[in-house]
Amino acid sequence: MPNVNSAPPVPGLAAFNALGAEEAEAGLLACCACRAFAREVAALRPYPDLDRLAEAAEAAVRGLDWSGVREALAAHPRIGEPPRTTERPPAAEPSRGSGPVAGSGRPGHPESPESPEPPGHSAREAAWSRGEQAGVGTAGREVLDRLAEGNRAYERRFGHVYLICATGLSAEEMLARLTERLGNDEDAERDVVRAELAKITRLRLAKLLGAAS
Repeated sequence: MPNVNSAPPVPGLAAFNALGAEEAEAGLLACCACRAFAREVAALRPYPDLDRLAEAAEAAVRGLDWSGVREALAAHPRIGEPPRTTERPPAAEPSRGSGPVAGSGRPGHPESPESPEPPGHSAREAAWSRGEQAGVGTAGREVLDRLAEGNRAYERRFGHVYLICATGLSAEEMLARLTERLGNDEDAERDVVRAELAKITRLRLAKLLGAAS
């Protein structure tokens, strides 16, 4: 399996199309940390433009089974909490298992020594997460406390981290949407999670290819 933490930066679409399969998958794992997603999107190269790549990526996200979504969710920090990073030497590659990542899927959940390290915890993804959650940086203590409480309530209800495409949103907006989504049933919330994951993936693809600052 490709090691996303050792992946080189991808400067543009032409370079991405020309990468070897493992390198391309490693870059894609930075955008959506599910191995099935990365394999599918990498296999469909070459892409004529970023829009076609983004369409393929969205279709792949929406086509994931729930275990694949949970694998991707494991790479996302709680809203309002710092991202976790794990830098590993290239030799420490994950095993070829295709099932969901061990553990609860929540950031900070300890993995057993035998478990493969999940993708999506490099310094690059951590920097992206901080930028995406920039709206939390100006929030007051009360809002941050309510976000923390809301995160816990959400995880008790649905069993996974609260995911939202936070780019451009204030902490108050993220909190309001969290509160609203607590009223969803499980099927409705899974649809929302897939949609939010697709949005995040599209934005990160643009960053990966240098099409966004």
